[in-house]
Amino acid sequence: MTRGRPGGLFVGLCTLDVIQLVDHAPASNEKLTAREQVVAAGGPAANAAAAFSHLGGTARLLTAIGSHPLGLGIKEDLGRLGVAVSDLAAESAEPPAVSSILVTASSGERAVASTNAKSHRLTPPDDLDMLVAACDIAEFDGHHMDLAVAAARLARTAGRPTVLDGGSWKDGTQDLLPFIDVAVCSADFRPPGASTPADTLRFLREHGVAWSAVSRGGRPLLWAGPHSSGTVDVPAVRVADTLGAGDVLHGALAHHLAVQGPLTSEGFVQALRGAAAVASRACASFGTRAWMQGG
Repeated sequence: MTRGRPGGLFVGLCTLDVIQLVDHAPASNEKLTAREQVVAAGGPAANAAAAFSHLGGTARLLTAIGSHPLGLGIKEDLGRLGVAVSDLAAESAEPPAVSSILVTASSGERAVASTNAKSHRLTPPDDLDMLVAACDIAEFDGHHMDLAVAAARLARTAGRPTVLDGGSWKDGTQDLLPFIDVAVCSADFRPPGASTPADTLRFLREHGVAWSAVSRGGRPLLWAGPHSSGTVDVPAVRVADTLGAGDVLHGALAHHLAVQGPLTSEGFVQALRGAAAVASRACASFGTRAWMQGG
C-alpha cells in the first residue's frame, strides 16, 4: 500500500464527455448556440479518480477505453489529471462511449445521453490481485459488473475497504453488495422493493453493507451504520453545474476514508461531511475541470 499519499483503485465507466452550457434545454428541432463547451474524460469512476488525485491521492482507473483517437484523447486528459489508467480494451479500435451533456446556465441542472458500458464485457486482468494489493481503498460505480465483483472480492480478502457509488440499480448489483463496506447512493438508486431512501438504507444493511448513505442533491444526506444513523447537511452554494457532483463526492469520500483508517460512526460522519463540502465547491464551477483549476 502507498505510504504518505493514499492509493485508490477505481473500477468502472470512462467516457468522453461533450458538455455544453446552454440557456435552456432545446425543444424539438430547436438549435442552440452554447455559451461554453468542455470536452473531457468523464464517467463516474473516472471523475471520482480525478477528484481523489486532485485531493492528493494516487489514483488508478480500471476501465475500458480502447485505441480509437478519441480514446487516446481520454487517456491523455486523465494523465494530466494524475490518473493512471489500466485499459482492459486497449486493443479495441471502436470509439469509446460518448456522453452528450447539456447544462442549463440558470440552474446548473443537466441532461445526459450516453451508451455507458454496454459495448464492453471485461475480463479481469491477470494482475488484478496486484492492483488491489497496491491500493488503500477500492471504489466501484457498478459498471463492468463482472470486473467489479472480481476486484471487490479480492479487496475483501486483502483487507482493503470497498466503496460503492450507487448511481442506479444495475443487473448484478446484488452480487457486488456482499463485498462492499461503504455504499453511498443517489436517490435514483432503487433496489428491488425499495421506494424511499429509508428502504434503500435498510436493503443495503440486510445485504451486508455496514455503512451506507443516500444523497439527495442539496438536501441533507441520510446515513446509517451498524449501531446508529442520522443526517449530514450539504453546504449551501450558488449552483453553476451539478454534473459530476456525485462523482466528486465519491472520490472525496474515498480519499477521506483512506486517510482516516478504521471506520466509526463519528469518522463516517466526518468523511461524509468533508466529501459533501468538496462536492459543493465543485457544483459552484462549470465542470469538474474548472473546480480543479480553482483548487
